[in-house]
Amino acid sequence: MCTILAHLIQVRRTTAVKGSPGVPVTPAGSMGNNGRVTRPVSTRAARLDQVCAAAVEVARAGITEVDADDVGDHLQVVAEGERLVTHYFECLLAGYRGWRWAVTVTRVARSKTVTICETVLLPGPDALLAPGWLPWQERLKPGDLGPGDLLPTSPEDERLAPGYLLSDDPAVEETAWELGLGRARVLSREGRADAAQRWYDGDHGPTAPISTAAPAAARCGTCGFYLPLAGSLRQAFGACGNFYAPDDGRVVSADHGCGAHSETLIEAAETAVEDLPTVYDDSAVEAMSVSRAPGSVEAAEPAEPYGHP
Repeated sequence: MCTILAHLIQVRRTTAVKGSPGVPVTPAGSMGNNGRVTRPVSTRAARLDQVCAAAVEVARAGITEVDADDVGDHLQVVAEGERLVTHYFECLLAGYRGWRWAVTVTRVARSKTVTICETVLLPGPDALLAPGWLPWQERLKPGDLGPGDLLPTSPEDERLAPGYLLSDDPAVEETAWELGLGRARVLSREGRADAAQRWYDGDHGPTAPISTAAPAAARCGTCGFYLPLAGSLRQAFGACGNFYAPDDGRVVSADHGCGAHSETLIEAAETAVEDLPTVYDDSAVEAMSVSRAPGSVEAAEPAEPYGHP
């Protein structure tokens, strides 16, 4: 009985799939062979075809867009595929310094005739390239908006949230939580984080030149002219209220600093004043003659009164 049962199990395991006799079937519930069933892709570099590589003049003749004087020396040859080669030539056109002419050639198997596939002008490693295109809203920089200019805000701007939604900023909720009252949109959490990071990394943060040059203890958070902001930004930012400070009226970080700190006190040194020598002495009267010298006027001329007896 055991022999018959073992034979039946063996027959079931070796039952051939329909149309493929002799192929064993994996029993249900067991793990089959999950080995690789596809051939790996070859990563071998393309071999340089010598016939195409030697066709330098054929490739040069394929550059017909410009005069022959605008095509410089042959720079290199690169294998693109089987019997497919690209020749690079120096471009001598004015304004195209560092650019290269690229001419791709090929040939039929067992043929010595080389034909041109395409010719194109490509930038080289040292080529001067125009900056990448940016949408107009991404080209704006701080200070570009002038009087009369309008900058519409997208309805899907992630920096803003509807004013009727509760936020995690109590200062915002005080003025915008009631439906229909307050502002239509307020700064979202992403908007506040973006503004805080921009302020902290800018000219009013701790790494600004004026801050690094100030004394270590002259930080805005301990300055009497520091006006903390409201809400969650209060922890790290405030406005400067010092008329003589360069950041007056601007938002600064608490660890920003300058030389106009309220506790920067310099005591005037007491200097003894020495008695200077007298330049002139007005305590003595020097007698001076007011009469005319003999012969200075005619004798018949009447004398002039001097205003005193």
